[in-house]
Amino acid sequence: MKFILKPILLLSILFNTLSGYTQNTTPREKVIFDCDLGDDIDDMYALALLLSSPEIEIMGIVMDFANTPERGKMALKLLYELGLDDIPVVIGRKTSDVYSPQYIWSEGFNQLQPSKMDAVEFISTTLEKYPNEVNLVTVGPVPNMKDLLAKDPSILKKAKHIYSMFGSFNMGYNSAPTPSPEWNVVADIEASKAFIKADKDHKITYIPLDVTAFVKVNQENMNLLQMRNSTLTDAICANYVLWRFMDYAKDLNYIPIVYDAVAIGAILWPKLFHFEDGFVEVNDKGITSINTSKSPNSRIALHINEEEFLRRMMKRLLLQNIQRDNK
Repeated sequence: MKFILKPILLLSILFNTLSGYTQNTTPREKVIFDCDLGDDIDDMYALALLLSSPEIEIMGIVMDFANTPERGKMALKLLYELGLDDIPVVIGRKTSDVYSPQYIWSEGFNQLQPSKMDAVEFISTTLEKYPNEVNLVTVGPVPNMKDLLAKDPSILKKAKHIYSMFGSFNMGYNSAPTPSPEWNVVADIEASKAFIKADKDHKITYIPLDVTAFVKVNQENMNLLQMRNSTLTDAICANYVLWRFMDYAKDLNYIPIVYDAVAIGAILWPKLFHFEDGFVEVNDKGITSINTSKSPNSRIALHINEEEFLRRMMKRLLLQNIQRDNK
């Protein structure tokens, strides 16, 4: 029996070693994550999914829109508790002093400090350093993109690709049969117009309400996250409780929709989506549309296997074990 077990054990060790070697040498997708962490709970899910995905190398987490310094504290506290201090947190242009209940979670945190670079400098420097290697992901309003383009109208061409939770094409909020002024667009319409005009090389994939609005984290999934009791899932649950104090989320029958996490899924699991090419436009009311009379210049996600996406996302969040090494 001993003679049989030893070769099996050696083969197992060899297999695990080779598997680890293969995983460690597989190039990861570089990502800059531009978000409005602290408003809807979906930004926290999106960031958690990014952090739980070994295929991704996060180059920086950039705060956009409204009270960006408070948003930055949330990201810094999360990274500190996970032991991921080396990921830069960048503060974008502050556009208001609006205070979100989720900011209570990181109130007074000062163990880590944000990057000394602002959003424009950080994004442009990173894209210049790694031309056609970095995926830029935007899941909030896009004033950072407007500022970036004002400095260098051609800078986005240096991104590998851009994934944006942005727009509403064939359906709106609450499954309305007509498009809605989607928040990331209507929050800063002029910035949105500047952003879409920058795409002339099929470099932007839009992940709109047409797919994101279908992915909801029900109470059963919330219970699993709570019982997991890891550093990351505890952060999600703590912010979920605070998010419930938002006016629109006070009704406990309202099931959280993880719009922004779906945008990450377009990088991780593109086969779960159906994409179509089109020429995207934004009108003065913040409505997005596809102009069929013009040649396509971008890609739009219009269908998703939402059940499979949710299954994969939950698996990532529940099976991760990211934690600070306090030794």
